[in-house]
Amino acid sequence: MLPEFDNTEIAFRYRSNKDLKQAHFLFSSMGSPTLTSVGMWATKWAISWNLPIKGLIKNTIYKQFCGGETMEEAAVVANTLAQYKVGVIMDYGVEGKEGEEEFDKAVPEFVKAVKYAASQKNIPFISLKVTGFSRFSLLEKLHAGSTPTDSEKAEWDRVYNRIDTICKTAFENNIMVLIDAEETWIQGPVNDLANAMMEKYNKAKGLIFNTFQMYAHATLAYLKKSFEESSAKGYILGAKLVRGAYMEKERERGMKMGYPSPIQPDKASTDRDYDAGVLFCLERLDKIALFIGTHNEKSCLLAAKYMDEHGIAHNTAKVYFSQLYGMSDNISFNLADSGYNVAKYLPYGPVKDVIPYLMRRAQENTSVAGQTGRELSLINKELKRRKL
Repeated sequence: MLPEFDNTEIAFRYRSNKDLKQAHFLFSSMGSPTLTSVGMWATKWAISWNLPIKGLIKNTIYKQFCGGETMEEAAVVANTLAQYKVGVIMDYGVEGKEGEEEFDKAVPEFVKAVKYAASQKNIPFISLKVTGFSRFSLLEKLHAGSTPTDSEKAEWDRVYNRIDTICKTAFENNIMVLIDAEETWIQGPVNDLANAMMEKYNKAKGLIFNTFQMYAHATLAYLKKSFEESSAKGYILGAKLVRGAYMEKERERGMKMGYPSPIQPDKASTDRDYDAGVLFCLERLDKIALFIGTHNEKSCLLAAKYMDEHGIAHNTAKVYFSQLYGMSDNISFNLADSGYNVAKYLPYGPVKDVIPYLMRRAQENTSVAGQTGRELSLINKELKRRKL
């Protein structure tokens, strides 16, 4: 049975009428670029002046897109989603911390998340960003191919050991790890780290995943190259496919520094490569574990239909679909209702520290064509259905 993404009864059955009305207000606000910009500016200003707005943020945009300030709070949301066969990816959403002390402090938090996930049936993944464990400028230098100093080599060894500690704990507890993508000008060392972790821990099954941003025109070729490398070295390639997260920043940097943009020329090219990447992986599930991270209904339906037509069990452990918590519930819950594996990205962390993540969600819903309108139309449809 293929999912029907316009079935709002299934999509929103975990949400109360109050929740839906609040979501409607938020997405309506984010539909206005001017209102979004003003709101983001006001939020940053209020936080910088330590004004008491935490309660307002926590009960509005934070509640929509985050699980809670602590792992325990997030677990309450995870348990709610579990009732509808939707798993979660524990995502410690704190960003922007710098310094060796902060990088070291993050490791036990992630180890704790892995061990907690292992105690729960509905938390198959955790996610991490290498920039949470390394200086951005170090990654930039390594990507550029510049020779690191002895102290930088030692610094990079510490980065490796931090990531390895988390991946080793995940391996021992049978929890999957998603290594998020970064900007293209620091992605090289991130790829190297992800490949090293996969080679070490993906011998029997796909536990560690690298992320492939298909909005970059070189990514599809790199996905195929990664598969050749994993096959030659005898490990399972963990492939998390996303469209991408840094488009405006990438194009601006290319123009500023005088090099061709790494981003696809148009959305159609991104869609073409994304779907080609999905099919490439689905055709090789004996050697690939696939994570389909997208809010695009056509791509999800393409994958679901391929699996259905080729006799691939909907609940195979080798394929997961994923959307962000608070968005595209029509995709997530209808896929899960049809028996496919689904896991929502569930960020958690102190409200003040998760602000950068929330800002990106607001910007994304403002800039992605049709996203806010689609969310609003589905919410309206469900509210009308309930009223009738």
